[in-house]
Amino acid sequence: MEANTLFFLKALLLLCFNVRFTLASDPDPIQDFCIPKPMTSLHHDHHFSTNLPCKNSSEVTTEDFVFSGLKTAGNFTETGFATVPVSPANFPGLNTLGMSFVRADLKPGSINPPHYHPRATEVAHLVKGRVYSGFVDSNNKVYAKVMEEGEMMVYPKGLVHFQMNVGDVTATILAGLNSQSPGIQKIPSVVFGSGINEELLMKAFGLSIKQIGTLKKRFDPVMSNEH
Repeated sequence: MEANTLFFLKALLLLCFNVRFTLASDPDPIQDFCIPKPMTSLHHDHHFSTNLPCKNSSEVTTEDFVFSGLKTAGNFTETGFATVPVSPANFPGLNTLGMSFVRADLKPGSINPPHYHPRATEVAHLVKGRVYSGFVDSNNKVYAKVMEEGEMMVYPKGLVHFQMNVGDVTATILAGLNSQSPGIQKIPSVVFGSGINEELLMKAFGLSIKQIGTLKKRFDPVMSNEH
């Protein structure tokens, strides 16, 4: 009886590990490609679904596999940072292929604040400029350096990473992620813009209620729109 129980526990543990790793990444495609049919307003969602019906192959054209939106920078924020995200939502040819991209441009001195992607590893290629870039591992060790043009850096999945332009010209980064829906959590916005209890934040960071309020006004989208 004990042997059967031990065998069952081992099998259950193995199954749990297999399920975990199976669900940890985008599913493998079951066909060459799947160009989704145009989304209606009922289907449109921030998280692009892989379950949308595919176009008939006779309707698919070469243009479905070409994207020209990375030729120029996106719209710059007041802090000097611009992005052009590329996913199946604006590049249908990526659908079900388990990847997405982003172009990031940083004016001198501007930053891409600490953030992480819960569902993807990122590889960043510095096309132009000089950028201080790095990530922090689960032991709070920082791996960072000033990247020069042509260099690449990888940010492992789920780890906080960051970038700052330390050069004299606008820097351009092209990055690829191994999920078509990598997700993004920006640390300042998550902490001070999500509605976490103010008393908890005061105790966690040793800040006054006034300081917490100032940070919430900056990072809480609701409060920002009211001022």
